[in-house]
Amino acid sequence: MALTIEEVEHIAELARLKLSDDEKKRYREQLSAILDYAGRLQQLNTADIPPTSSVLPERSVLRPDESRPGLTPEELLQNAPEAEDDQFRVPPVLE
Repeated sequence: MALTIEEVEHIAELARLKLSDDEKKRYREQLSAILDYAGRLQQLNTADIPPTSSVLPERSVLRPDESRPGLTPEELLQNAPEAEDDQFRVPPVLE
């Protein structure tokens, strides 16, 4: 699907881009090639392929979700510049 220069200008306007004449020609060719490729992909018969299929093997890269003991309040606040009642104390941010 070949785009026209007017269509490229419209797309550039939507994207708030100012393009030179050379850029418009280059983007027309590149966007047309992308649309041609998308058109080729739409011609593929994918009726028998489930929507969740993948070419990658199924495996989890995440560790098992196991609870572990956390830090005590003393350990957590040991490097805090200021602490009060087992909480971080921060200066007010009201203007």
